Amino acid sequence: MIRLGLRLTLRSGREALLRVAVTAAAVALGVGLLLSALAGVNGLHAQADRGAWLNTSAMTAPSTSGGSTPDPLWWLYSVDQFDNQAIDRVDVAEAGPSTPIPPGIRHVPGAGEFYASPALTRLIASVPASELGDRFPGHQVGTIEAAALPSPDSLVIVVGHDARQLSRVRGVVEVRGIQRTLSNCFSCQSNSGSGSGPILQWILAGGAVVLFVPVLILIATASRLSAARREERFAAMRLVGATPHQVSVIAAVEASVAAFAGVAAGFVLYYLLRLLLAHVQFTGAPLAPGDLSLTWTDVLLVVIGIPIAAVASARAGLRRIRISPLGVARRVPAAPPGALRMIPLLAGIALLAYFAVAGKPQGNDSQMLELVGGLLLILVGLMLAGPWLTRMGSQLMAARANRPATLIAGRRLLDNPRAAFRSISGLVLALFVTSAAIGALGSIVASTSQVGGPRSADTVAVQFCGLTSSCDASTSVRSVPTEAVEELRSVPGVRSVAVVHVDPSSAQRLNGVGVISCEALAKTPAIGRCAPGSTVAAIGFFLGQNEVAKSPSLTVWPSAPLSAASIASLPVEAIVAGTDGSPSSLERARTSLVRAFPFDGPPVVVDSIGPSQLRLLAMVRNLTQVVVVASLIIAACSLAVNIAAGLSERKRPFSLLRLMGVPTAVLRRVVALESALPLLLVAVVSIVVGLLAAALFLRSQLEFAFRMPGIAYWATVICGLAASLAIIASTFPLLSRMTGPEVARNA
Repeated sequence: MIRLGLRLTLRSGREALLRVAVTAAAVALGVGLLLSALAGVNGLHAQADRGAWLNTSAMTAPSTSGGSTPDPLWWLYSVDQFDNQAIDRVDVAEAGPSTPIPPGIRHVPGAGEFYASPALTRLIASVPASELGDRFPGHQVGTIEAAALPSPDSLVIVVGHDARQLSRVRGVVEVRGIQRTLSNCFSCQSNSGSGSGPILQWILAGGAVVLFVPVLILIATASRLSAARREERFAAMRLVGATPHQVSVIAAVEASVAAFAGVAAGFVLYYLLRLLLAHVQFTGAPLAPGDLSLTWTDVLLVVIGIPIAAVASARAGLRRIRISPLGVARRVPAAPPGALRMIPLLAGIALLAYFAVAGKPQGNDSQMLELVGGLLLILVGLMLAGPWLTRMGSQLMAARANRPATLIAGRRLLDNPRAAFRSISGLVLALFVTSAAIGALGSIVASTSQVGGPRSADTVAVQFCGLTSSCDASTSVRSVPTEAVEELRSVPGVRSVAVVHVDPSSAQRLNGVGVISCEALAKTPAIGRCAPGSTVAAIGFFLGQNEVAKSPSLTVWPSAPLSAASIASLPVEAIVAGTDGSPSSLERARTSLVRAFPFDGPPVVVDSIGPSQLRLLAMVRNLTQVVVVASLIIAACSLAVNIAAGLSERKRPFSLLRLMGVPTAVLRRVVALESALPLLLVAVVSIVVGLLAAALFLRSQLEFAFRMPGIAYWATVICGLAASLAIIASTFPLLSRMTGPEVARNA
């Protein structure tokens, strides 16, 4: 039967060869994109693992070399910034001869020494020392090797100190081992230049799932190309005595030939796509050479899995023949999809809505349950609800039809709404991902761009009390040396310097509540204003993103019952410097603050959301763009294959209609309505659900107000839908050639 299957596949004429070629081409595209996605995931994992050592903490397992416990290494990690570029800084001090050594350097730097990455070394040499180099005490003793850098462009520095000095710094920890990988580092934060451990894992997993589903849909659609003609041919074999097993073997052979040819071509396509993929900065930083690679597991998964999936799809298409060979001739319709298919979609929306009403869930597990559980339910729900929505739309179209084309299209959609939806399911996923991601990211960017209001981008500050810590003696600075303030005021471009003191009237000073003189506050309008008649204001937390700090420059802080003279002796919570807004003055002010307070957190711009958050946003945005572009390509190919298959299966009915006098224009309208109705209907649902999911997530997790996407988003959606409609229109010439009188005569 295998030889017969090969003969029927390869020697059954031009139509059979064309069917195999088209199927192989579709499989090749799917395999090429699938391999590219796997290589991209491997590249991101490699990038993250090279930067895993930046996530070293007190919880990192000790090194066990030599069988003895190593001496501790004092470790303080922070993220500085230069011109919107994040700088990973690690301050270290060895406490003994056997302390662990960070990767990429020869030894732990001593006091007055530092190692820098090649990119940071070049940056330090290219700008004045007052803007960057003076932040790092001592001299450079070497460069960090590429094996310890997430990206060739990573800005990383390891600064050495005296152990007695560094051990007294707030936030420093003792470590006895270096984190080597992020695969088991679920307590890691956003420390490496390629994103945090668990967040990166979830984002990669979600992006892979969203991309793999359209790829599998494309392969399944291609495998079922001309399914109706094959069913008729296989049913005829059954009628002349072929057993179900023999028919299944022939179908498997035909699917395997196309699948193996497509897999081989897919590897060639992957090597071409890899050249383009190497230039995509998924995490905001380029991948290193060799990061985009495939493991043997990936290769075997594709080489074995794709043909198996194609064979399974071909066998699934024969289930009506297994019941009876006459089942094809009778065309017994399948049971229509029911309203129960809406349950997963509604459950996903309900889960996000629950957290939006109940508030942000506590703990990482609960947050992941909301994010992954809700979005996964919605994705699955859209795929399940699509056929039912198509059926409802086709019922409405058929009931209100006043033209033959509308009635025929509506009735045909009612006959098989699943097949109609299958062709556009990839585009539905792309639209949902685009709407949810751009809706969330656009709202975050819009909110952060308005934080602080006028001149907020010109103001830089160091806040000694963290967002969730109370300002007590351990987290505040007892006093600020006068020379430090005068040095900051003397920096070219610095226009004002304000000192925020700890508010002594509050026992629990959460969120960094402090007091400031109204005279100083008037000179730094980016952090707020005083109430009329006040001399001292009680100021809240004005850095970062929270509900209180959406527009600090527009905030009128309440009056404090203190005098300007009395607060001068209070501990200091923050130093704020207003500049003229030029990049050089901002960096000089930042450098001056780092020199004065080297271990109190890097200075940040008032309207900044922080370099770590910017990295994460850039990673999500770049990954979203890659997934969306790939999904649109796959969806367009699926739509084209499905329309071509539908026309091939309906050559005889359409040719008979033309012989009966039906104009070709009517048949074109039938094809257009059959494809456009589910496309537009489910696309609208996907867009609405995506924007709703983004709004609910923003409300529960970040407490941000949702903002409708801008013109770029709507232009992308309209262009994507227009391209899909253009693909439908491109099949019209094929319709004219395939429905001639000779088709009805020879069928």
